[in-house]
Amino acid sequence: MLSAVAIDDEYMALEVIKSHASKVPFIHLKEVFTDAIKALEFLQEEPVDLLFLDIKMPDISGMEVAALLPKKTLVIFTTAYSEHAVKGFELDATDYLLKPFSLARFLQACQRAREWHDLKHVPEKTFLFIKTGFEQVKIRFEDVLYCEAQGNYVTFHLLQETVVGRTTLVEIEKQLPATFVKTHRSFIVNLAQVRKVERHQLTLADKVVPISSTFQELLSAELSKLNPAG
Repeated sequence: MLSAVAIDDEYMALEVIKSHASKVPFIHLKEVFTDAIKALEFLQEEPVDLLFLDIKMPDISGMEVAALLPKKTLVIFTTAYSEHAVKGFELDATDYLLKPFSLARFLQACQRAREWHDLKHVPEKTFLFIKTGFEQVKIRFEDVLYCEAQGNYVTFHLLQETVVGRTTLVEIEKQLPATFVKTHRSFIVNLAQVRKVERHQLTLADKVVPISSTFQELLSAELSKLNPAG
C-alpha cells in the first residue's frame, strides 16, 4: 500500500484524483490540498510515499515543491501543460499525467510508482552462498577480509577461516556491496576490514594484499568517500 497526498490549486482536479485513487487498491490517498504551503506543513509531520502534484500553481510551483521533498518521495506530476514534461523528468518524476487523464492512464502511473517503491525498499543483501564441491557455504559479507582469484576458483579469506569456491572474481564482484573494492586483478578487499594502507599494499587483520598501479586511483577514491575530511 502506498500512502499518498494530492496537491492542485483546482478543486475539480483534486476530485478527479480522489475518484481515480479510490479505484486503485494499493493507493491510500490520505489528504488533498489546494494550498501547497499547507501541504508542505502536513508532509513535514506525516510524510508519504507518493505525491500527485500539479505544476502550475500560485505562490509556489509544483517544481519548487518537488525540490523540497525528501528524495525517497515519489512524484507524479499532473498538469495541463505538456511543455513541462521534460523539466518534470529532470526532477526524477515517476510519471507525468497530462490533464485530462483517464483512469487507465492514472492506474499506469500508479503501477509505475509501486514498482519504483518496491525497488527502493528491497532489503540490502548481507551474504551470498558459494558452491564448494557438493555443498553451498554461506558467506557473510561482514566476515570477509578479501577475495583472491586463483584460476577458476576464488578463495574467500574470512575472519576465522578460508573458503574456496569454483567461480570467478568477475562473478563475485557483481554480488558484493559497495564496501568491496578491487585493488589488483586478482584481489577484492573489504574496506571495512582494512587496518592500514600503504603505497603498494594494504593490511587486513594479519594479511597483506597488493595494490597494483591500475587500481590505485580507484582505491583512493573509495577511501575518500569513507573519510571525506581526510
